[in-house]
Amino acid sequence: LSAERIQLNQALDYGGFAVLNDAWSRLHLDEIFAGLGAPRQRGLLKAMIYSRILFPCPKLSLAQRAHGTWLAEACGLDPTESFDEDDLYAAMDQLTGYWVSLEKQLYQRTFPQSVSLVLYDLTSVYFEGKGPEHLAQYGHSRDHRGDRPQVVLAVATDTDGLPLHVSVLRGNRNDTQTLQGLLHMLRRRFGITDATFVFDGGMSSRINLAAMNEAKLGFVTRLSMATLRTLVEELGLENQMELGHHQQIMEVTHDSKRYVIVGGQWRQQRDQERRQCRIAKAEQELKRLAAVKRKKVDPQKLASQVGRTLQRLKAHKYFTYQVDPQGHLAWALKADLIADEAQQDGWYLLHTNESVERCTQAQVLGHYKGLLDVEEAFCELKSYLEVRPVHHRRQDRVVNHVRLCFLAYWLSARLGGEWRARGETEEVPRVLRHLQTIRLGRLQMGHQVHRTIITEVPPDLNEQLRRLGLATLFASPPKSVAS
Repeated sequence: LSAERIQLNQALDYGGFAVLNDAWSRLHLDEIFAGLGAPRQRGLLKAMIYSRILFPCPKLSLAQRAHGTWLAEACGLDPTESFDEDDLYAAMDQLTGYWVSLEKQLYQRTFPQSVSLVLYDLTSVYFEGKGPEHLAQYGHSRDHRGDRPQVVLAVATDTDGLPLHVSVLRGNRNDTQTLQGLLHMLRRRFGITDATFVFDGGMSSRINLAAMNEAKLGFVTRLSMATLRTLVEELGLENQMELGHHQQIMEVTHDSKRYVIVGGQWRQQRDQERRQCRIAKAEQELKRLAAVKRKKVDPQKLASQVGRTLQRLKAHKYFTYQVDPQGHLAWALKADLIADEAQQDGWYLLHTNESVERCTQAQVLGHYKGLLDVEEAFCELKSYLEVRPVHHRRQDRVVNHVRLCFLAYWLSARLGGEWRARGETEEVPRVLRHLQTIRLGRLQMGHQVHRTIITEVPPDLNEQLRRLGLATLFASPPKSVAS
């Protein structure tokens, strides 16, 4: 009884690693990683990928977080592996010269017939501290951390959100300057020559769209609200832009360009609430500024302060304001502008160079909605796999850190696709962390292992395991450790 009790206390978190190892084997990732460093270095890379999914942590903390888990043995390492920080960095450095080959192999195995639709989007990741010179720059922060230097991540995925490629760009890189480099890279590295690219409005410059037309590549992109208003005025579409209870789609051609105007009741409500919220916050701030008692009146300074405040709250266009020589602030809402904008609530404008025969208006909308998968990819990359905050100081290690997170997300996305086909809606990392409650233990008498056992599967996980086709993984301990 004493020996069993001691062994129970020494049981290792196991369930999530068993599922990841099964996927790693089925996807033949050992073959893809075969040329990457020595066996121990490959094992350490595998351990860093698994840890990104199950318990994201800095490299310095990996040894502590891995204690009491089956991580080392799952990755073919000695059970007493120290996960020394210098060894982890040395293993991560192996990605530098091997990444292009690795990314090619992942793409070829995943898409043997190539892809016909590529979704592309950008996000930013900030640094704790200065970050590496040249790469870490101040720029437009999607994390709302404009006070920190950052890098820009460019991610391309397929329609199911499975990532094809990740690029790490300077933090001050303009959105419109990223697209042509991506197109060149995808054509050269993956041989993608006939595909439709879907991207958001920040990359829809005339130069980019002209380059895609010249390369005979299809695109679907969203244009600005200002462009939508201009189009509505020029074509006299005001009377048609009334939303009912269902989504509406209108297609128009203007100056030999094809546009799809899309509207929905949910977006209409969201646009109304967003505008009302901005106006309410702005009026509150204007009242506060007007009530401040000043010893010395400077009308120009106060007017500048009001303008900056309205810009910060994204409400500048809704107000007129003035400051008299005595420092009294007065303001008014632009009722006509608000009414015109309200008429177009819920609508947005898509532009494509694809023909109607090749891509119907419903398909144009469907392609653009696929960008939500990219946003979910960013959410998982930056939240579940915790790309941020980044502590590395060397440029190559920042890039390789992002690549490790990309590989972890790739593995997670492959599992997610399999599980969605079986009706699972919960995120892969969350499911795997639940499965960690299934533990692996050894009944040891003195120095001799009597037998290896898997702890009882919690009742609430049994049905989920059967639904996902994973129950057989926990029928018996893995052969590599069974006595």
